[in-house]
Amino acid sequence: MSVLESMRSFMRRDQVFDFLIPDVPPNLDLTHGVILYLENLNVSFDGFKAINDLNLYIDDGELRCIIGPNGAGKTTMMDIITGKTKPDSGSAWFGQEINLLDMDEPEIATAGIGRKFQKPTVFEQHRVIDNLELAMAGDKRVWPTLTAHLNSAEQDRINEILKIINLEEHFSRRAGSLSHGQKQWLEIGMLLMQNPKLLLVDEPAAGMTHQEMDQTAELLTSLAGTHSVVVVEHDMDFVRSIANKVTVLHQGSVLAEGTMDEIQNNQQVIEVYLGE
Repeated sequence: MSVLESMRSFMRRDQVFDFLIPDVPPNLDLTHGVILYLENLNVSFDGFKAINDLNLYIDDGELRCIIGPNGAGKTTMMDIITGKTKPDSGSAWFGQEINLLDMDEPEIATAGIGRKFQKPTVFEQHRVIDNLELAMAGDKRVWPTLTAHLNSAEQDRINEILKIINLEEHFSRRAGSLSHGQKQWLEIGMLLMQNPKLLLVDEPAAGMTHQEMDQTAELLTSLAGTHSVVVVEHDMDFVRSIANKVTVLHQGSVLAEGTMDEIQNNQQVIEVYLGE
């Protein structure tokens, strides 16, 4: 199946001809050096408090690791940031002026927030380079997508991303033939094609070989600075390899924050999480 046929198979004409994701995101005010503000957030599901008065701040360009036991609120927190879940109360701001709670999921993605789920979701029947092209930021209506031709700047961007995700030599391979780790890197590359300022990455080390984990650590640390990166992870060795600052969630709120050494020596954290 060609790329164009694939796009047609995913789209019904009556649903998508009027659908447009703008290629110019809203202005992001980083005057105070903070890219994400989560304040006094609360979310309950059928009486269960998934998020409980959560306060979290992510600096522009930092790489932050989020850890915590199952049910701590990590996934719900990311759902709030990306617009999948609306909180019962509290606020969520992207920079100084973008109110995430007033936006839907496509608007938040366009504003500059990308999310990578634990299981890689790539177009397995298509080449690596085709996946990156399909993910490119821009006009996503059907006709412009089906008739688009890459200009030199777009081709340079794809080549740049291929180098960043260490798939230069695999650009013509079918995505389905890649290893698990390579598919993870490709999906990160697809997010980077959308020019996000904030990346949310869910358990990137899960199912990887040690070599792939090392390369993933290098990839994520290389993105920090140009991007802000929030990594949710359970593998403590992996967290130690990338984290300058770690946040521990427990019962929907922040239990502790600090360096990995400080977290590992925190008695409360040991009791509720690391000592399991």
